[in-house]
This record gives sequence, C-alpha cells and structure tokens, in this order.
Amino acid sequence: MPSPLDLTIAIPVRNEAQNLPGCIGAIGPDLARHIVVIDSGSTDDTVAVAESLGAEVVNFVWDGKFPKKRNWYLRNHPPTTKWVLFLDADEYLTDEFKAELRTALAQGDEYAGFWLSYTVYFLGKQLKGGYPMRKLALFRVGAGEYERIDEDQWSKLDMEVHEHPVLTGKVGVINHKIDHQDFRGIGHYMHKHNEYANWETARFLQTASSAAAKNWTWKQRLKYRLMRSVFIGPAYFCGSFFLLGGFRDGSRGLAFSLLKAAYFTQIYCRLRELQPAQNAA
Repeated sequence: MPSPLDLTIAIPVRNEAQNLPGCIGAIGPDLARHIVVIDSGSTDDTVAVAESLGAEVVNFVWDGKFPKKRNWYLRNHPPTTKWVLFLDADEYLTDEFKAELRTALAQGDEYAGFWLSYTVYFLGKQLKGGYPMRKLALFRVGAGEYERIDEDQWSKLDMEVHEHPVLTGKVGVINHKIDHQDFRGIGHYMHKHNEYANWETARFLQTASSAAAKNWTWKQRLKYRLMRSVFIGPAYFCGSFFLLGGFRDGSRGLAFSLLKAAYFTQIYCRLRELQPAQNAA
C-alpha cells in the first residue's frame, strides 16, 4: 500500500450528508494525510457523517465580509501538510486522477499549484462538449490564497466560487478529470446561476477599476471586457455550441449552450440597470 501524500484534502460543505460518503470513499484511505470537512451550519447529518468517516470537522460562520470559507480555513486552520486540495462534496476522485496526482506531487517542487479539470453533467448525463470546467484547486500551502474581494454584505455566497487563488510561482496542469457528479436538477442549476449572476455583476462593479484587477487571469480579462456588450451572450453560445463541440451532445448541448448565453445576458442586463445608479452616486 502506498504511503499517503503530504496533502490535506479540504471539503467545504453545507447539508451534504448525502454526497459525503461517496466523496470521501473515492478519496480512499491512503491518498492524503488529512481530510477536513469545513461546515457552514449544516442542518442535516453532515457533521455526524463526516466524523463517522474519520474526517476532521471545523465549523465556519460567515460574517458577510472577507475572508470567506476557503480563505478563512487557510488563515485560521492552516494545513500542516505541503499541499492542499479543495474538493466539493459532489466531486469524486477517479483512480486515473489519483495516479496522476501522485506523479505530479512527487515531481512538483517547481510548481506552486495545479489546474484541475472536471466532468460536467447536464440533464442527467455527462457532456462531451461545451465549456470545460477547470479550477485551480490544488496548491502548495503558503503559496497564496483566493482573491481578496471586500463584499460587505452585497453577496450571499459564503464560499469563494469564481475567485481564483493568487499564487506565487509556476502553475501546472493535471489532465485526468475529477468526476463532478452534480445531479441536483435544473431548478438547483437555475437558482445557483441566478446567485452567481448577481455576484458577478457586483464583483465587476466593485473590482474592475481596483487593484484586484491586476490579478485576473487572461480568461477573466476577456470575460470582463465583454461584459458591457450585449453580444456577450451570443459569443458564449457560439463558443460553447460550435467551437467547443456542444453540438456533439445534441439537444442537451443546445440547451446547455443557451443557458450559458442566458446567464451572461443576465449579467449584461444587470450591469445596464445598475450602472446609472453607480454613476450618480
């Protein structure tokens, strides 16, 4: 049996009693030195399930300001391992990913972190095309933290979602995907993206002209450049359906691309609505 990696896997949760057994079970007993569940006041059996599976549980209460959940954990419960991997409860590590992870960390002295890729499920099946899901969720402890955005109650999201870690050092890529098994239905998808659209709009107005903008990735810079244009929705549709192969998923790919276009069109409309008020302030 291989030795555990010098790695902490941190799982931010709220009411994830149903998903946690599969998530922690997929990690296995010999991959990481520590598994930590960061709970935001769950009202189901999340805490009991986590503890029964051998995970450490830390409790988080957000006050509406910086830091949010992941940065709070890094600052107040800093991992004692060399690496930290943030994993959602509906994300499952595959054998192929774990094998590549071991190789990457064994040879990873030159890297501060790694971009990770995830499967995307929509209407009950995995998508073959469309925008890929990628996150910078694995990095060296002490190499940095998630972007600082002073929200002061304008967001209801207690965890970093679209914020990226800002790291000092070279960033690599792990190619095998983590299985993101989100089967909570279209209602959850719509509600989640409505909250994201509100957050993205406020974040753009808050940070576009601030020092935080210098840490944006090139993808963020492109996205925020397009946000003031009504063509951002059609641009994302064409990118998802045509350029990135969403057409391979037939009607599901078309629906997914249309919802992606609607999401960014909503952000454009929110910006148009809020901009006059901001200019008058």
